[in-house]
Amino acid sequence: MSEEFNALLTVDDLHATVAGKPILNGLSLHVPAGEVHAIMGPNGSGKSTLAYVLAGRPGYEVSEGGATFEGRDLLALEPHERAAAGLFLGFQYPVEIPGVSYLQFLRESLNAQRRARGEAELSGGEFIKLARGQAEALGMDIEMLKRPVNVGFSGGEKKRAEMVQMGIMQPKFAVLDETDSGLDIDALRIVGEGINRIMRAPDKGVLLITHYERLLEHVRPDRVHVLQAGRITRSGNIELARDLEREGYAELA
Repeated sequence: MSEEFNALLTVDDLHATVAGKPILNGLSLHVPAGEVHAIMGPNGSGKSTLAYVLAGRPGYEVSEGGATFEGRDLLALEPHERAAAGLFLGFQYPVEIPGVSYLQFLRESLNAQRRARGEAELSGGEFIKLARGQAEALGMDIEMLKRPVNVGFSGGEKKRAEMVQMGIMQPKFAVLDETDSGLDIDALRIVGEGINRIMRAPDKGVLLITHYERLLEHVRPDRVHVLQAGRITRSGNIELARDLEREGYAELA
């Protein structure tokens, strides 16, 4: 079976613009089920644009090409439909939501997805048990999640809480946009272990967007891709990431 046919996520000749400016210029990518793929690239190369296009963020217009998720036309789905189908987006800068406790936010999000899939909602007790288990696995005190969403959280706490959210939602595919941003050495290890624990499964996949090789040493991606000027220009294994760390992107120009 070819990699393209077996792909959980397929991006085919994708062109996208932001405010009328072309950012993605014919990007193609295939991520098979059971694999973690990393994308690295210089600032302005289109990494976050790719994440937002896949998630359906308004203002990111696809002008050509497409993307499928488990064989479905991903771009034809509304953002909440993509989430219910199993797509998860981890933000580079998780937003703060004053006045809404993280636990309330997570429970409403999870049950909304379960309703969309025709599944029974979790009771308050069932949800707390689930949330406590995920928080403990990531070394986070569940009391933190009783606070408003990300309000007063450090950068590392925001990313750790986002991993708790991913563990609760159990998506089929996670697009993680610079999850390592703002993490110290210990938090980096914990988040890397969390990605492996939650998403390393035969029926799941990850697209991990990063500037640095350090997180990849914990996650050990199956493939590493270089994104430059809106296109994948090179692919390889983790040795490619190590080369980029040593030499930069100029050597690939």
